[in-house]
Amino acid sequence: MKLLIDFFPIILFFLAFKLGGIYVATGVAIVATIAQIAWLRWKHGKVEPMQWVSLGVIVVFGGATIVAQNETFIKWKPTVLYWLMGGALLVSQLFFKKNLMKSLMGAQLELPDAAWRVLNWSWSTFFAVMGVLNLWVAFHFDTDTWVNFKLFGGLGLMAVFVVAQALYLGRYIKADEAPKP
Repeated sequence: MKLLIDFFPIILFFLAFKLGGIYVATGVAIVATIAQIAWLRWKHGKVEPMQWVSLGVIVVFGGATIVAQNETFIKWKPTVLYWLMGGALLVSQLFFKKNLMKSLMGAQLELPDAAWRVLNWSWSTFFAVMGVLNLWVAFHFDTDTWVNFKLFGGLGLMAVFVVAQALYLGRYIKADEAPKP
């Protein structure tokens, strides 16, 4: 259910683009993100900081797209989010000596510090590359191709990366011991 809530604005953006074009889709994405935040606030009583950032970015870049009638702004939005996420991981590690991946996932996983560092660096790098890739697709292909990439390419690459991370982390996961008779 959480995954559906997280991807709700992206899916609606895609559908609205196919039915009404980039400006309709941008408006739908803004409204869907506001609805997503409102629902999360109502259901859980709090909203994660990155979700607030995402709301701010879609309102600013989506709003600029609609007001200026220029799709360039909305095409920058994924890159800005990717770079903000990657930058937060990088800055926290380099300047504050705090591993955000460990802070976020430490309750679910027990890993050595070296593995947490690899995880943090790899996600930071992944987000940097995804930001560049988004810009490359956005400005070297038509808008329809970019929208398809945004949904299928972005999610597909994320899924492949998560599987690769799981394979890497598998060496640190201890199998539960079978109960002794």
